[in-house]
Amino acid sequence: MSHGHHDRHHHDHAPQTYNRAFAISAALNLGIVILQVVYGILGNSLALLADAGHNLTDVFSLLLAWGASQLGQRPPTQRYTYGLRRSSILAALVNAVLLLLMMGAIAWEAIHRLGNPSPIAEVPVMIVALLAIAVNGGSALLFHSGRSQDLNLRGAFLHLLTDAFVSLGVVLSAIASLLTGWRWFDPVMSLVIVVIIVVGTWELLQDSLNLALDGVPESIEPLAVRTYLQEQPGVQEVHDLHIWAMSTTETALTAHLVMPDGHPGDRFLTELCHSLQDKFGIEHTTLQIEIGHPNYPCNLASDAQV
Repeated sequence: MSHGHHDRHHHDHAPQTYNRAFAISAALNLGIVILQVVYGILGNSLALLADAGHNLTDVFSLLLAWGASQLGQRPPTQRYTYGLRRSSILAALVNAVLLLLMMGAIAWEAIHRLGNPSPIAEVPVMIVALLAIAVNGGSALLFHSGRSQDLNLRGAFLHLLTDAFVSLGVVLSAIASLLTGWRWFDPVMSLVIVVIIVVGTWELLQDSLNLALDGVPESIEPLAVRTYLQEQPGVQEVHDLHIWAMSTTETALTAHLVMPDGHPGDRFLTELCHSLQDKFGIEHTTLQIEIGHPNYPCNLASDAQV
């Protein structure tokens, strides 16, 4: 005897009220990138160019996150039975790879300049960096109210807030160079910026790779989920348990529950699905009930079998 139960709670990954926030943030950051590139070249500031590279990836990140969130809201089709929710994971992975490649290029140039530092135009560099602080700080505020409800909005908020502090580092290096005349401040600050960004991006790369490979999200402990299912009344055994991310904000679970007394009823299953969401953040649950008849063993009972 078997019974499948499916429960899903729909979440609006990018509420329509934040579409304007995405658009404004992307436009403002693109404007700052243009200013930073122009004055970074004219002022001979690698730190400013490094920050411009980072802000450019922010524009791509915002556009990718925005586009992926829109794709994630499309309904399922016969070909894509889960819809296109997974596009948010791919967007995060692409963002991480692009950012690491760009930081590698900046680090290479900074190391080269350490051996042959060049003068920079400190005042224009400081002015542009201060504008970047204002733009990134203001953009972060657009996502402030939604950061606790949506992981994508929280990521955008933290990323933009970090950028504001990185731009502050550019301002400080320009001030130090202006006061001391030491030209090596700019390439050194560039390397500091690269290290800060790479550290944060490496975690993003690991998390996005984990989700892309159907790994269990870091916020969920698989053993705790298995134990919770096994402790349910009438459940003798749990097998074929799988937990994976459908998107950067939704988690799915499938499992077989062996219940010798027979099917527990739809109320039991519905309440269990709701409790899995409340306790573990698992929104999309599919359960199969088995009575464990010895003549009809489940061929997926072994943990080694997929």
